[in-house]
Amino acid sequence: MTIATLAVLSCLSRIARRLLFFGHLLQLEGYKPGEYVDWLRSHVRDAVVRKSHLSGAVALVGLYFGLSVLALEFPESGFTGFFVLGLAWLTWAGLFSSSGRFRRDRLKKPLVFTARMRRIGVVAIAISIVLIFLPHMLFRADGPWMTFVLTVSGLYLADLFAPASIGLAVVALEPLEATIRNGFKQKARGILANAADLDIIAITGSYGKTSVKFAVQTVLAHRFDVLATPGSFNTPMGICRVINNSLAPQNRVLILEMGMRHPGDIAELCDIARPDIALITSVGVAHLDSMGSIEAIAAEKASLLSFVRDGGSAVLNGDDERVLRMADSFAGRSWIVATKSEVKADISAMDIDYGPTGSSFAVRDESGESALFQTRLLGLHNVTNILMAVAVGRIYGLRLRQIQHAVTRLSPVPHRLELKQDGQITVIDDAFNSNPVGARNAVEILGRFTTGKRVIVTPGMIELGDEQEAANRTFGKQIAAAADMAILVGRAQTKSIADGLREAGFPDDSVRVVSSLFEAQDFIRNSLSEGDIVLYENDLPDQFNES
Repeated sequence: MTIATLAVLSCLSRIARRLLFFGHLLQLEGYKPGEYVDWLRSHVRDAVVRKSHLSGAVALVGLYFGLSVLALEFPESGFTGFFVLGLAWLTWAGLFSSSGRFRRDRLKKPLVFTARMRRIGVVAIAISIVLIFLPHMLFRADGPWMTFVLTVSGLYLADLFAPASIGLAVVALEPLEATIRNGFKQKARGILANAADLDIIAITGSYGKTSVKFAVQTVLAHRFDVLATPGSFNTPMGICRVINNSLAPQNRVLILEMGMRHPGDIAELCDIARPDIALITSVGVAHLDSMGSIEAIAAEKASLLSFVRDGGSAVLNGDDERVLRMADSFAGRSWIVATKSEVKADISAMDIDYGPTGSSFAVRDESGESALFQTRLLGLHNVTNILMAVAVGRIYGLRLRQIQHAVTRLSPVPHRLELKQDGQITVIDDAFNSNPVGARNAVEILGRFTTGKRVIVTPGMIELGDEQEAANRTFGKQIAAAADMAILVGRAQTKSIADGLREAGFPDDSVRVVSSLFEAQDFIRNSLSEGDIVLYENDLPDQFNES
């Protein structure tokens, strides 16, 4: 029957959209079942179980009883009966598959069909097929009416349990995935074991890892052949990928960014690549929700020092008290960097001046030599990042003047206080992520611009555990002191920011709440004029969208 075929295809299309939707979310959550389940729990009503499921269930029950009556009246399934049956198919499919929630045309990070995602997709589709045919396996179809009921029931089950199909596929494939991961790790260890002349520099910290990594790479590239992990590659598989695919015999230095979200993450990374030099940039509240306490975060970061090879060194940010205290437990040579005059540092910065076009500051090294540094990088925290690169340069014997010249070539890391022009509007792109320190610095820089209206676009900060509400409220107060307009992305997510703005006396008519970054950008294109400045502070992944 043509109508029945169209109805089935319509429902199958929605099942496919649901599987793609939840597969994408799984990928955004790093294929971690725990994070995926947490997302499902917090979006039961708006994504997991939709109104269309309720309407589809009501229609299914109603059609079941209606068709039962029709089956008695038209036992031979005559023309009228088939017409009604086709209409029933169409009605149910229309009610059930009309939801547009699972169509996403504007994504920040689209689904990537990696080998792992393809494996998950195959298993999830297999589970869905079983669900579609499950009613036929459990009950006998006596005539077209019962065939209809069993078929739509199976389609309904496959759609309703699409999130579970994705989750079950991940669990079922975990033994295979663990074997694959161990193979990549073993290969990486073997490559490093044969690279006797290679130095490994490991960088960790709550904030600043990527910026420090590229600063160190720029400084050392003056003399050495350096390989650094690209972007924010800081997971075991990201590091293995770089070692296995990119490390070359001529590389003298390998710079690895090491991220962590759970206890033991640093140990897992160092089991792959044990460092000769360790850098710790900061200890903050990022990932407080998964680590539990700031003390646990500090301990996990400090554990990097225990893996430094004999004779190795550590570079520590002395402006961060928790990081500074780590020097007491490190047996090797500790290099302390600081912008604060009260900190006894090996590498220190003085006479710091920074504004909309960059920063200048004097650097004094461990020998007492000084030099004036200039950089296009914005913000006080970038001065600290550069000092850490200076310390590494000095460990490798570079003169301060050589390092000074290298620093002039530093470019902003993409989406980290990156100054751009969008037509006649100046854009400060700090959208990669956000934390209390970086957000404060970014807003302070925005406040130093005087050419036009100062606008901030932000969804606020996440993954701060119990500190999140207070941190975002404080952020709102900081915005009020520096901006002329605030565009908040996501009403629920930014409520604490709005409260902070209100407490600071920021005008209500200068606050605009939008549902997505795309809506904010549309507003900016139509509302701002020449000389205005826009700060994009953080850009949450697609799974945090409230639209």
